[in-house]
Amino acid sequence: MERKMSEEIVENVMAAEIDSETADAADPAPEQQYCIFRAGRERFCIPVEHVEEVVEWPDLTRVPLAPASLLGIFNLRGCIVPVIDIAFTTATRTDLAPRHVVVGLLEPRQHESMRLGISADEVIGTFTTREPLLVEERPTEVPHCCGMLRHGDQLALALDLKSVAEHFPVGVI
Repeated sequence: MERKMSEEIVENVMAAEIDSETADAADPAPEQQYCIFRAGRERFCIPVEHVEEVVEWPDLTRVPLAPASLLGIFNLRGCIVPVIDIAFTTATRTDLAPRHVVVGLLEPRQHESMRLGISADEVIGTFTTREPLLVEERPTEVPHCCGMLRHGDQLALALDLKSVAEHFPVGVI
């Protein structure tokens, strides 16, 4: 009798371990939250941990001899933020002036991170998902795109801010 109870306990423990391993394998990916915005005719997104804030269109100071994609710079609480027009490079700029600036942080966990402003015609909001970015479907002609985000029935180009900073010559500001 004692041996039978002992065998049952071992079987129950083993079954619990198998259930635990199955549950661990079935755990979904962690949630990721994105800030989605429109620039020109295209939707873009950035992970929210890389977004410092979204501001209404500020008074910009033009930079002499700057490339056309650099719209200017502005002061955000003592930090100079260059503002780029990402729609300019993807040839999707409409005739309307941008209404917002999405201020991104290149190194979000560092205190003195470089900030980069991206002009936005519309800030759509945030979107939370467990689904990974669609990397294979990303457009190869947009080098600063690291994948596509499916949100509802729409797609947004996921931006890699380090690649954006490399692609746009604003590091000297």
